[in-house]
Amino acid sequence: MLTAVAMTLAIAVALGLFTRRALQLLAMLRLGKPEKRWDNLGARIGRELRVVWSQQKLLQWPFPGIMHTFIFWGFVVLFTTIVEAFGKAYSSSFALPVVGHWGPLAALQDTFAGLVLVGIAMAFYIRKVLRPGRFRGSHLKEADQILIAISGIMLTVIGLRATEIAVGHFPYPRAAAYISSFVAAHLFDGLAHGSQEVWNGGFLWAHSLLVLAFLVYLGYSKHLHIITAPFNVFFSSTASRPRGALKRVDVDFEEMGDDDVIGAATITDLTWKGLLDTYTCTECGRCQSACPAWNTGKPLSPKLLVMELRDHLMQAGPGLVAARKAGGSPETTTPLNPDVLDDEVVWDCTTCGACVYNCPVDIEHIDHIIDMRRNLVMMEARFPREMGTALNNLENSGNPWGQPARARLDWAQGLDIPVVGRDVAPGEFEVLFWVGCAGAFEDRNKKVVQSFARLMKRAGVCFAILGSSEGCNGDPARRMGHEYLYETMAKANIETMEAGGVTKIVTACPHCFNTIANEYPQFGGNYQVRHHTDFLAELVAEGRLPIERDFPESVAYHDPCYAARHNDILEAPRRILEQAGAPTRELHRHGRHTFCCGAGGGRMWMEERLGKKVNLDRVDEALAVGTDVVGVGCPFCHVMLGDGIAERGADADIKVRDLAQILEDVVAAEAPETTQG
Repeated sequence: MLTAVAMTLAIAVALGLFTRRALQLLAMLRLGKPEKRWDNLGARIGRELRVVWSQQKLLQWPFPGIMHTFIFWGFVVLFTTIVEAFGKAYSSSFALPVVGHWGPLAALQDTFAGLVLVGIAMAFYIRKVLRPGRFRGSHLKEADQILIAISGIMLTVIGLRATEIAVGHFPYPRAAAYISSFVAAHLFDGLAHGSQEVWNGGFLWAHSLLVLAFLVYLGYSKHLHIITAPFNVFFSSTASRPRGALKRVDVDFEEMGDDDVIGAATITDLTWKGLLDTYTCTECGRCQSACPAWNTGKPLSPKLLVMELRDHLMQAGPGLVAARKAGGSPETTTPLNPDVLDDEVVWDCTTCGACVYNCPVDIEHIDHIIDMRRNLVMMEARFPREMGTALNNLENSGNPWGQPARARLDWAQGLDIPVVGRDVAPGEFEVLFWVGCAGAFEDRNKKVVQSFARLMKRAGVCFAILGSSEGCNGDPARRMGHEYLYETMAKANIETMEAGGVTKIVTACPHCFNTIANEYPQFGGNYQVRHHTDFLAELVAEGRLPIERDFPESVAYHDPCYAARHNDILEAPRRILEQAGAPTRELHRHGRHTFCCGAGGGRMWMEERLGKKVNLDRVDEALAVGTDVVGVGCPFCHVMLGDGIAERGADADIKVRDLAQILEDVVAAEAPETTQG
């Protein structure tokens, strides 16, 4: 009876402390801006099953993935032993309903108790022997304490089961619990019954108190993610918008009031999901290890960014909650930039998406960075000097190069390319070729779009261009933080394409592809958009571009972030190289794990002031592979890698070529009769 009363009191105290902390954390979440995250329930449930229950993301890295899977599933299975342990405090004959005498469950419980201990050993090996750099800045001492606590929980549950076997209170067949039976046979069976009872009571209390203390501690530790991760994954944006798309701002620019805030100036300007992200960071550092900024010595670490936001929330949050309860304003005057995060941290991001893709708990780093950029640009007018030039060019000339609209047709001289409204009536063509600013104005990429246009003509594709009516898609403005300018450009382009009867689009720029395919629908622009590598691979497969010879030089394809990681364009570029008969090699970081060229997020027009240049890091990787050609499918990558090769003085050893140029080299000169409209 005394044991039952004491256990009831311990459980009540622990649950009370846990509930109080949970309510405090929920109250701080409500400080964030509202955001709808209940749409697409089917997709959300599917992602929950894949990412949380199947550990899909973590298993990309086999050793740590298996380690984490052992521990995760161990806690799921061993929840049954926790219930049994508390039940034993009230009745020594307690057993789970229905399955409480089922031998296979006992075997499963013992198996996972052992696997959790194996996982703990693997975790210590990773942390103490391998010591990966991604842990830099993490709370390693706290992590060690958590691992020791979990070990204690596992060892005491085995001890509890072993002493139950020895005493005769074990509800399962003894042979089924093979680990506990082994421990019982070697440590407890030979003891006097009274000693067995003492050991059994000691393990019962040690296990129960460790579990209760662990529950309370979770709310105050970095391992809060054990509770919040399933919710963070469920509410991730992957189910509600395409991976490469940014969210719209929640402000009507035409009806802005003095109190409206664009982007994130303070912690309460983040959405509740943004605040939940901070609770959920595991400090594993996988975002940091993949980040091009951090890898090249810049201040930005996606992990540290989230940790610093979390620390600030935990410090300021209780006071803000108290102010709200008192009927005052919950707002804080502490600016995120530069008081919490240096401006340089916000501007280092290339929006390559490596952090989000690699995060095992679906933290949305890019959304937070862009929100801070939006505030710096549109509310503070504070941004890198050279970025101002690009924004002025976008606003005044419709492109970041500052070229006049009439120059958009210069690349097409002598190619007889029809222009919508001038040479072909609206809708009287199969597909619109979206040339993009780089293709129209940058000399190296003019050659790319010329090759692509010639290939389409050879294949008999009925296509047209917008010519001087085409404007920048708006990607640089949006990712630099100038949302108003982006919306203006997007709406103008949509109006132009609607007037031109455009339904299908092909482009040689992944940034144009991503913006038009994934972000224009936010403003009513819905089109079938294809990347030129996918389009060309299909034309070859259909026999419309017959291959005449093999490409003689080795090619290592550099996956553009906005093609591979944001939009899963992976197979088509490699099919083209296979169709072209090119000897191929893979860069060390390729596919969805590709490494950024350094130009995304508006970085094409910003200087790298600190550390190694991102493009040089990628070029060094290509030089180490020993390929003749770096194949690309993005105009930004073409520029950045070409400049990096020149800076390394390796022009004679390696060159950069778009896949359209490689394919044109091997396609037969004779082509099907054109059906150009």
